[in-house]
Amino acid sequence: MSAPSAASPATDAACALLDALASLGVRHVVVSPGSRSQALALAAAEMERRGRIRLHVRIDERQAGFTALGIGRESRVPAAVICTSGTAVANLLPAALEAHHSGVPLILLTADRPPELRGVGANQTTRQPGLFGDAARFADDAPVPVGDPGERAAFRTLAARAFAAAAGETVQGVAHLNLPFREPLAGEIPEWFGGAEDDDALAEAAGAFAADPGEPTTLEQGPRTVVVAGADAGAEAELIARRGGWPLLAEIVSGSRFGRRAIRGYREALGREALGGRIERVVVVGHPTLHREVTRLLSRADVEIVALRATDEPLDLSGSTRAADAIAVAPGEIDRDWLGAWQDWSRDRPDARADGLDRARLVEAVWRATGEDDRLVFGSSRLVRVADDVLEPRAVRVHANRGLAGIDGTIATATGIALASGRVTRVLVGDLTFLHDAGSLLLPDGEERPRVQVVVGNDRGGTIFQGLEVARVADASAMERVQLTPQSVDLASLAAAYGWGFRRAATPDELDDALSGDVTRPEIVEVPLPRA
Repeated sequence: MSAPSAASPATDAACALLDALASLGVRHVVVSPGSRSQALALAAAEMERRGRIRLHVRIDERQAGFTALGIGRESRVPAAVICTSGTAVANLLPAALEAHHSGVPLILLTADRPPELRGVGANQTTRQPGLFGDAARFADDAPVPVGDPGERAAFRTLAARAFAAAAGETVQGVAHLNLPFREPLAGEIPEWFGGAEDDDALAEAAGAFAADPGEPTTLEQGPRTVVVAGADAGAEAELIARRGGWPLLAEIVSGSRFGRRAIRGYREALGREALGGRIERVVVVGHPTLHREVTRLLSRADVEIVALRATDEPLDLSGSTRAADAIAVAPGEIDRDWLGAWQDWSRDRPDARADGLDRARLVEAVWRATGEDDRLVFGSSRLVRVADDVLEPRAVRVHANRGLAGIDGTIATATGIALASGRVTRVLVGDLTFLHDAGSLLLPDGEERPRVQVVVGNDRGGTIFQGLEVARVADASAMERVQLTPQSVDLASLAAAYGWGFRRAATPDELDDALSGDVTRPEIVEVPLPRA
């Protein structure tokens, strides 16, 4: 390969852009290799060499996007993803959609051909501007750098705008910078790179593009209120419930299921006239997705619903939900009879335990093994609903891709969470969720091996569909083939092929033993489960 030319406007622009993002707070950059993006990739490598960022290389852009999503989920600071042109950009769409619907910060830097090569049949060229549509809070098709004196400042300003959009004060999400480059596609790193830049001016520029958070909505005591905590609600939901003295109906993926007001068995309680039937007001934090009982509650026209805004898509199933940028609770007398009725229900829930290793035992073992400094990721599998029904309130750092509730990118997301946190990260998934993202087991040589333990409940198919309407109407053979999609993959061999550790746990004791050991490298724990 020939040496890079002495000067390249593409390299100067890439250095200006990445230098500004690092100055604003970006600490992780995820790169997939490509030709058109080489200036960005080489600038990122130089920044890592100087200790300004952590660089992660993934050969698959889809995996790269979800890795960056996981980093943003954990840190609430956007990671930047660098990729080349063409289908590489399209592979970022699943992660971009999840980030948009979850309110997770993410910056996409997509290299492109210059405008004169678009629409004329040029190789690896498609219409990239606007590819992410409304999923991008900010999108810009940047000018082609040509080496003009003012370009460095212009690309730094562009970085400030992207960072402000992705890392918003109230709502976070996706920023997309489409970056067309002409040859020479890479040159020497400029002498000014890494020198003293005016970071105060850059921060001021980012602030100029940031939206001001709105005034809090103050809720008075009075109406019989419950707090519903969905995905990404976090400690905010528990704090609101505590201040109001209100029952907390916290999905297991919310990160809010802790404290004295968290209610076990809330799904069944919503169907009881003495509890769910008497609700007058609902405060929603996060994105509830797990149960239809909650969906029906949030669709009721006779209930006042106030939803804390966390994404650009409002939650308004009832057609009259009131959005709030922040929620405050006015002082007042707590309705202790209302709270007590829910707490009595929660306390009286029976513990259903099987003799062997079933789904309830599995989720309980993982919940119990996850320490206060660990991270736990739930995949969109049958297991997450079992966990929601049976797990006791406990403060655990939980993540899940529930923005669109897809099975995409779960392993890659967990890897990003582990990289950003530096903590042991357990991932609880079904076999199809695991296999859907099996490519994310590939970590190129020399890349950091995060402490990730993927626990696979393997019932050899999509048994979640057994509990849906389709199971009552489908022909048995059609149900088996197109819904359950049975599989017989040898997970031990798959783990060995990718260099991951592997254990198989077929009994409660074996599972406890697998979960109690130190997680020092990526590993898979397979737990066989009955299909019924």
